[in-house]
Amino acid sequence: MATIKPDGECWQPEIEKMPREQLQQLQVKKLKDTINVCLKSPFYKKRLGELGITADSINSLDDLRKIPFTTKQDLRDNYPYGLVGGNLDDAVRIHSTSGTTGNPCVVVYSEHDICSWANMIARNLYMVGCRKSDVFQNSSGYGMFTGGLGFQYGSEWLGAMTVPAAAGNSKRQIKFIKDFGTTCLHAIPSYAIRLAEVFKEEGVDPATTKLRTLCIGAEPHTEEQRRRIERMLGVKAYNSFGMTEMNGPGVAFECKYQEGMHLWEDNYIVEIVDPDTLEPVPDGQMGEMVLTTLDRTMMPILRYRTRDLTRIIAEPCKCGRTHRRIDRIKGRTDDMFIIKGVNVFPMQVEKILVQYPGLGSNYLITLETIDDNDVMTVEVELDSLETEIYPEMQKMMKDIQRALKDEILLTPVVKLVKKGSLPQSEGKAVRVIDKRPSRG
Repeated sequence: MATIKPDGECWQPEIEKMPREQLQQLQVKKLKDTINVCLKSPFYKKRLGELGITADSINSLDDLRKIPFTTKQDLRDNYPYGLVGGNLDDAVRIHSTSGTTGNPCVVVYSEHDICSWANMIARNLYMVGCRKSDVFQNSSGYGMFTGGLGFQYGSEWLGAMTVPAAAGNSKRQIKFIKDFGTTCLHAIPSYAIRLAEVFKEEGVDPATTKLRTLCIGAEPHTEEQRRRIERMLGVKAYNSFGMTEMNGPGVAFECKYQEGMHLWEDNYIVEIVDPDTLEPVPDGQMGEMVLTTLDRTMMPILRYRTRDLTRIIAEPCKCGRTHRRIDRIKGRTDDMFIIKGVNVFPMQVEKILVQYPGLGSNYLITLETIDDNDVMTVEVELDSLETEIYPEMQKMMKDIQRALKDEILLTPVVKLVKKGSLPQSEGKAVRVIDKRPSRG
């Protein structure tokens, strides 16, 4: 990696504030290099070879559309090394998705890839005010999941003292925050709220700690949930986007203005397409994000369908960085469920629930077929254990039901349940259980 010379605001000012035309020229050059590596992999050698695509086929970013999409199924079908274009002797690490059925999606990294990824995360952390003098605590899972080692290496690349606390054990997390003087924490949104609840249970005011910055990501969340986390923990919470197939965390990150996530275009090409037609949509319109890696020497991926729904924010950012921003992830095309002909995203439900004081953060949507009719039930925990004497429960349930009907255009069953009665997860929260029989 080149010598890093921060300017006080940017970790790599020459990259982060590169003029758009120059940045696009850099993308074309890197795309050509990427295709040359891809052509050495069994998968892309066959796929691109059948279409006669080489690096010489690319003369502008518009030429990217000549290349077919890559999907999660392609990675599974070519498990484990079918997309590796580099020399496996130069591989230093493997990560994979959690995949509970069939083959997981595997990504193989060279030393260059690890350093490039660490530098991106350091760039993100520096952008939100973290410095060498900070203490960074990582409450993400380690192992094959990328969130642990990804932020670990990025924080160390920045030079911050790093606490690999790993997932769970909230009382220990709080002890470390207090004892080590943690200033920056990485946590998924649902766990950040759980941690705030444990702070309260332990009688510890987060304001008495040095914690001031929170990095959140890995699961979709609403703006209302983010603001709630900030109030509960007394921090500024910055949204992050990443996925294993694209390295892991750090692909895009908010700056201090919290108005969308800067996607690092020296490392990725971003496209937004209509998920049905797969045609590009105009900037500002919601669609499925498609990403191409530009700085991986072991296992680059071309035009990967992420299934994540977002939009490009094309307007220049007040921070002066030229890399375009993506909006917060609305949901995933594969998270959406259809009930009674209506498309519903879990985040639409969360958007309503967070508006009601007295409700906790844990909720569960259950889909069932009863007497040949599909029924959607929304269970949400109360914020207090004092449930039997809660005087306005019936009114609240009716109000929530009415608000959900206005939002999703159908009427669910709403149940308010005791705090702690719904399943808790240290990983990504499970929000939907579909018990309906398969429609073969």
